[in-house]
Amino acid sequence: MPQSVGQALMRAARPPAAAPARPRLLIAGAGGVLGAEVARRLIGSGRYAQAQVLLREPMQVALRGVTPLTVPAALQHGPAGDDAPWPQTSADVAVVMFEPPRALHQRERAFWTPEPARLPTLAAWLRRAGVRDLLVLTPHQSGRLPQALQRGLADLDEAAVAALGFQRLLLLRAARDPARAAGLAPLPRLAAWMLGTLRHMVPATERPLRAAQLARVAEAALALAPPGAHVLGPALLHAAARDQPAPVLRAHFGGLPRAAQ
Repeated sequence: MPQSVGQALMRAARPPAAAPARPRLLIAGAGGVLGAEVARRLIGSGRYAQAQVLLREPMQVALRGVTPLTVPAALQHGPAGDDAPWPQTSADVAVVMFEPPRALHQRERAFWTPEPARLPTLAAWLRRAGVRDLLVLTPHQSGRLPQALQRGLADLDEAAVAALGFQRLLLLRAARDPARAAGLAPLPRLAAWMLGTLRHMVPATERPLRAAQLARVAEAALALAPPGAHVLGPALLHAAARDQPAPVLRAHFGGLPRAAQ
């Protein structure tokens, strides 16, 4: 049925539907090669209305939409500061990484890198700040975890984080290189070299990914993961990084039982 002129005018006068508000992002551990790549990719995606980066000391940030947030000194060193007040803020999505800044990159030293043992305290603060979705890049040493734990919660700290009530919790177990032998005494350096000869026996899926590859997978996981707690082990991360992450992750998340989602 043709519309009348009045109906057409009424439709034209209606305000356009409001676009959904973009979430606010918070990044802990933006220093180092991996932190810089993940931060660059997520901030540049345009999916977030604001991005906060945690710092250990004040620093000017010239990027539009990026807000620095300094962690009080009492919270920066060990568990002794767990009772100190955390900064007041709010966010919807948080990414936590544990790779320290590179020693020779002076600017990176301003970024605060949490210690893995502080994850429950940090996660509790993020939850109080309104964070619904938390992604944690957890370093995984090849051979240190049984196969079953590579796909599930590995310790009480991760279980405590899962119990905080995040809408989505993503634990990405990224394989890492053994500790470098530089700076070690002669005998420990020899032992590290001898153990290093065994790295060629490690399966390809247990070898570290490049920072750019891991950042692409992390971005896709944040976009595609359904509600619930999800652990992405090294083999899945390698499969997702080989080509386009989205199809591999869709197949993985789509094949999970309902209880896991």
